[in-house]
Amino acid sequence: MTTRITRINPPQLHQPPGYHHITVVEAGRTAHLAGQCPIDRSGALVGPADLAAQIDQVVANALTALAAVGAGAGDVIRSVVYVVSDDASTLGSAWHRLRASPLGEAFTSASTLLGVAQLGFPGQLVEVDLTASLP
Repeated sequence: MTTRITRINPPQLHQPPGYHHITVVEAGRTAHLAGQCPIDRSGALVGPADLAAQIDQVVANALTALAAVGAGAGDVIRSVVYVVSDDASTLGSAWHRLRASPLGEAFTSASTLLGVAQLGFPGQLVEVDLTASLP
């Protein structure tokens, strides 16, 4: 974490599992990444019906997109994770895999995890939207 980004959990709120309720960013440039999908460079879906493989591809894509603007996981100030599931254990598993990944630091900021009915590509199980404060 850099000094231009402050992450806060007020003591009057519950202790969240790995993320912060509030992320404050000092003035600067911001990058809004499009939803990162489990799609490889050729446009093919990676890991049909394999949530772990899809998360790994989303992580790789997100790191590539962040690097393209000179940012990394520690510069992420907001994330939204979409998982095709209504099962709490599946959602929790996805969250834990993301937090343990090379992108894991991104999910210490203000984050939301949503179970959804469907995403844009047939067979797609996960998508991650990120906002980063640029160095």
